Order: sequence, then C-alpha cells, then structure tokens
Amino acid sequence: MPTPRVILLLSGSLRSGSSNETVLRTARAVTPTGVRTVLHEGPAALPHFNPDDDVEPLPEPVARLRAAIDAADALLICTPEYAGTLPGAFKNLLDWTVGGTEICDKPVAWVSAAAPGRGLGAEATLRTVLGYTGAAVVVDACVRVPVDRQAVGPDGIITEAGARERLAKVLAVLAESASDADSDTGAGAGTE
Repeated sequence: MPTPRVILLLSGSLRSGSSNETVLRTARAVTPTGVRTVLHEGPAALPHFNPDDDVEPLPEPVARLRAAIDAADALLICTPEYAGTLPGAFKNLLDWTVGGTEICDKPVAWVSAAAPGRGLGAEATLRTVLGYTGAAVVVDACVRVPVDRQAVGPDGIITEAGARERLAKVLAVLAESASDADSDTGAGAGTE
C-alpha cells in the first residue's frame, strides 16, 4: 500500500470556532483515501518574527512549524482577512517560513471561508508572500467555501454536501500535485 500524501492544514485565525477552523476541521473529516491531513496547532505560540532570531537553534515553536511543513507533501491554508490583508499572527507565521526552504516548490493552496466579494485582500497578500517563499501555488485547488453557520453541525463540521465535496476535491488536487512534483513532471496542473 502506498504511503499516504500528508497535507498540513494551516489556519490564519486564532479564534476558537472560527469559520476558518470549521473549514479545516471539515477538510479533515472528508479527507480522501490516500491522503492524511494534519492540523497545525500553534500559531499563537510563535514569537514575533525577528531576523536576528532566524538562526540555529531556532525558537522551539518555529522549529516545530518548519518541521511540520518539511514533513508535509502539500499545504492547505484557510485564513480570514483583517483590515484588507492577512491577520498579523498569520503573517507572522508566514514570515518565519521565508528564511527556510521547507515551502520552496511545495504545492500550496488556500480556501476562503469569506462571504462572496470579501477576503480578496488577504488572498492577494497570501499570493505575494507565498511567492517569496517559493511555494508552488496550485490555482486549481484555491477555492471559496463560505461558511453558513446553519450548515455547521454541533461537532463544528460543515454538513452541506456541496461544501464537503469541494473540500475533498481540493485535498485530492493537492495530493495529485504533490505526486506530480515527486515524479518531476511538474508541480501539477494549474500551478504558478
């Protein structure tokens, strides 16, 4: 049996029960066969980024983050937008990845949980920052899954079938992109 593709799930929100957390928990619930998802829990523990501290030995939370990224075959991000851009805590997480090489050429996508017409500033900033890390953005896996609180079960997971299907497809596309990258045929269809 082949080793499952590991997709690291990164939330841009620190708020417990946020729409972003709901999306990622739902992604975990609909993970397709051959894929394993790991939810990174710990962005609040990261120290404020300081280039002087981006040296070995790294602060422990930073070392754990980079190790989790390195161990993953792909990344899936779900982040809110604050004041027209990424939340400060999530931008801090990304800043800690710029000095490493863990994200370089790794398939990355994001899911926006924002209502239609919102979240565009966060997406634009995310695209810019990921460009600095050398990530292989998988455009075909970047989707919008607005969260209707009426369609969230008591377990914090989306019950609406269409949203669940879109998230399962995102994970499948990311896993396929990781396989394509491993076989040196490119980072998958629709990457930039």
